[in-house]
Amino acid sequence: MLSYDYGVSDVPLVGKTIGNVFDETVQRYPDKMALISRHQNIRWTYQQYKEQVDAFAAGLIELGLKPGERIGIWSQNKAEWAAVQFATAKAGLILVNINPAYRSSELEYALNKSGCVALVTSPEFKSSNYIDILLKIAPEITTCAAGKLVSERLPALHTLIKLGDEKTPGMHNYADVMSMGTDSAVSIMQTLAGQLQFDDAINIQFTSGTTGSPKGATLSHHGIVNNARLTANTMGITDKDIVCIPVPMYHCFGMVIGTLMCAVTGATAVMPGEAFEPSSVLKTVSDERCTTLYGVPTMFIAMLGVEGFANYDLNSLRTGVMAGSPCPAEVMKQVINEMHLYQMTVAYGMTELSPVSNQSLMDDSFDLRVSTVGLTHPHVEGKIVDENNRIVERGEIGEYCARGYSVMIGYWGDEEKTAESIDAGGWMHTGDLATMDENGYVTVVGRSKDMVIRGGENIYPKEIEDFLYQHDKIEDVQVIGVPDERMGEEICAWVKLTPNGQLTEDELKAYCKEEIAHYKVPRYIKFVDEFPMTVTGKIQKFVMRDTMKKELNL
Repeated sequence: MLSYDYGVSDVPLVGKTIGNVFDETVQRYPDKMALISRHQNIRWTYQQYKEQVDAFAAGLIELGLKPGERIGIWSQNKAEWAAVQFATAKAGLILVNINPAYRSSELEYALNKSGCVALVTSPEFKSSNYIDILLKIAPEITTCAAGKLVSERLPALHTLIKLGDEKTPGMHNYADVMSMGTDSAVSIMQTLAGQLQFDDAINIQFTSGTTGSPKGATLSHHGIVNNARLTANTMGITDKDIVCIPVPMYHCFGMVIGTLMCAVTGATAVMPGEAFEPSSVLKTVSDERCTTLYGVPTMFIAMLGVEGFANYDLNSLRTGVMAGSPCPAEVMKQVINEMHLYQMTVAYGMTELSPVSNQSLMDDSFDLRVSTVGLTHPHVEGKIVDENNRIVERGEIGEYCARGYSVMIGYWGDEEKTAESIDAGGWMHTGDLATMDENGYVTVVGRSKDMVIRGGENIYPKEIEDFLYQHDKIEDVQVIGVPDERMGEEICAWVKLTPNGQLTEDELKAYCKEEIAHYKVPRYIKFVDEFPMTVTGKIQKFVMRDTMKKELNL
């Protein structure tokens, strides 16, 4: 029996844009609570949500932004993030999700690669002052009129929209844009509702890939609307559900099976905070009587470890999604028994698959939920192939591939990388090694290449290596993932200095923190004179890993 399966469903695919499904839900449930942002003290009914979305969409049209143009969003979780998500879709703009942890070099790359003409930005988040970072790349902001930026390093970008009330030269405030829309802009927005096509690109998400530089996975209305609907169906989500979303909005997890899923089902979306904080998530679930909870295993481990955990009333919980990395059996046991998530599902996928390609069922056995990533999703095909792209027998290890409505349009501005990932038959090659059992359940056994998964974040070593190579005291560098109990994996860099170069571990970490996202900063640094190599001069990363495991007693 060959390792091929497909998801059968009595739920049909729909051919609708995000704006249209959103408006249909508003029509059905105008007075129902749609979005709650706890840290901002915001509670919108579906009707109020629509007013926010439409006002911002009309403002963007008034600013002269045209369908098909790219607009970035660089912010932590906020109600405005969700409003921008739906407003840009209604204006036909392609939303470019920018990781809140990005620093200057990554931000510059993402904006230029996608050709963003506009950027919605938060003023700051955690240790990052976003305005300072922007001014470092584009000092011209301080002297330009709002919407009239001409920047040497960001040639496409002309409009900056800042969240919050404080005024900054060269930028519009979010509230200003909300109030800009004229009758003419509203009329254009209404016309677009009938003109935009569900196959249009609507979202670009940067994902670290096997080639080092992040690639812009380009997703369509069709892919993400249907993925949201079918993931909801697998969990039995209806308009009665209240979904707690502690995962980041910039990621498919937060915006597709989070806010978009709620908008297509009429469920209530709840943001417990601007970033994950375990006790605030537990308090949110308890106070808001959430029925559904999302997270990567490290988040659930953190929640279970909160002091006074037993004092939170989590009885309302029923289902959710755990994804990002395999869940330890002991953790799943506690999640089911102590958090009342009896119908917890495990999902697998990737940004390029909009994102879910496999999911366990609510009534699957405990063993299936901890040892597999479930079955092929409805309307998706899955297969496992060998290195010659031939399907292997059930039970044999090979690369997992998926095909169907959810496969991305491609990597933005990169036909070569797209062709490397999506083959002539339309199959997306995930780069993950897996097996399929006789019932179609898929188990991911490892990763081809050396991707590091730290707390659910995919990190490709080459990206960090390329960055560290730029340091004038570093001659060579190799980055690997080493096991970590809490995060799944941590980053370790082996660094070979130039002949006269002197550098301490602290100096190197400080250098990284200034320029790259915190989760890419190596936790362990080892200064070496040479790397373990094969006879042909290939570096043996597995030898480095084994060495570190012994040295660090992992």
